[in-house]
Parts: sequence; C-alpha cells; structure tokens
Amino acid sequence: MAETEAASIRIQELISMKESPCLGIRVGVRKRGCNGLSYVINYVDDSNKNALDEIVEERGLQRAWWSECAGVRVYIDPKAIMFLVGSQMDYVDDMLKSEFTFTNPNAKGQCGCGESFNVWQINFVMYIL
Repeated sequence: MAETEAASIRIQELISMKESPCLGIRVGVRKRGCNGLSYVINYVDDSNKNALDEIVEERGLQRAWWSECAGVRVYIDPKAIMFLVGSQMDYVDDMLKSEFTFTNPNAKGQCGCGESFNVWQINFVMYIL
C-alpha cells in the first residue's frame, strides 16, 4: 500500500496532536457497512504494537510491512493485507468533507456513500506433493 503526500502530511499532523507517544497508524479492514468491508485506521504505540503487523518499505519487503513517507509509518493489519495490496491512501479536504480515501484495485464494488466495499471471493487450491 502506498500513501500520497497529502495523506502523509495529514498523518503527521494527527500524530503530532496526540499527547502520548505514537509510532504511526495501522490500516485494516473490518466486516461492516452495507457492502461488506470498511477501512479502519488506528494509532499504533508500544502498548498495541503487533509483532504480526506487516510493513511495506519502498525498497523491498521486510518482516514488518510499513511504508515510510515524510517520516510516517503506516502499519498494515495482517488480516487486511490481501484486501489492501496495490492500494493507495490519500487525504481529501474540500468544502464538503475531510477524509482519508482509498484507491483499491481489489475492490469490485462499493456502497453509494463510499464507506464500504466488497471484493470477489478468492479460492485457493493447495496441492501437497
């Protein structure tokens, strides 16, 4: 997952307003909404840091998956990786709304308000040799 410069700047602003130390944000998905899945964003600190969080770096894949842009760490919930691969997170601030938005190539449909999305079911077949 990648984030735009606008998203990185807004994440930095939110983290700087937080009173307690913060390592970054975690992006995940949750089953809810009228179309199946919704994006969830939470702060990450030492008390809720998950060793299984995946982190994406611009230069290669590491055990922890995070994208660091302008000093911002974005952790990906391990249960959400399959739904967020190839996605881009942006921040939009206009006269009607201020929100993070996601361009997700895995989303096959979304509700009218854009709060939830769905994906096609992926079936995996495992062969044991």
